[in-house]
Amino acid sequence: MTKAKDQPDVSDDELTIKDVPPAEATEPDLEKAILYAKKYLEDILSFLGLNTDVYATHEDDVVQLNVPSTRLNGFLIGQHGDNMRAMQFLVSSALKNQDYAYSRVNVDVAGYKQQRADRLAETTEEWIKQVKSSGQPMELRPMNAADRRVVHKVAAVSAISSDSIGEGRDRRIVLKPAE
Repeated sequence: MTKAKDQPDVSDDELTIKDVPPAEATEPDLEKAILYAKKYLEDILSFLGLNTDVYATHEDDVVQLNVPSTRLNGFLIGQHGDNMRAMQFLVSSALKNQDYAYSRVNVDVAGYKQQRADRLAETTEEWIKQVKSSGQPMELRPMNAADRRVVHKVAAVSAISSDSIGEGRDRRIVLKPAE
C-alpha cells in the first residue's frame, strides 16, 4: 500500500479495515481507528512543533482524543475553539478517507471542551429553574451541536422537554415545562 505524504506513518496491517457500518463493526476495528486517529493528530501537532502524547479513548462510537496542557494551549484551542474543531475535522476526514467504520472524533485540548460543557450544564440548570418557576417555554440562543447535546442531556435528567428548532447556525433549543 502506497502512502501519501500527508498520511501518518502507520504500518500497512494497521490500515486494513473492513468496510463495515459502526453498528456492525467490531472492537478491533474501533481500536485500529483509535490508533490511526491518535497517530494522525500527533503528526499534526508535531508539524506545529509540539511533540506530545495524545490520550485516546472512545465513548460510544466516538473516538476521544485528549491533548494534554502545553505551552501552545491558546493556539491549539483557537478563538472559541475554532482551531480545535479544525483539527477534529481533519482527523475525522482522514478516518473517512481511509474507510474506517468509525469516523466520529472529538478532540479536546487541556480539558477545554469538558470545562465548557460543565459550565453550560450549570447554566442549563438555571434556565430549567426559570422554566419550572414561570411555567413558560424558554427559547435559547443558537448553539452548535455539541452544546445542544449537553442541554438536551441536562433537560432529560430534569424532566423538562427540550426541542431543537431552526436550521444551520440558527439552530437552537426551546425548553418547555414537562406536561
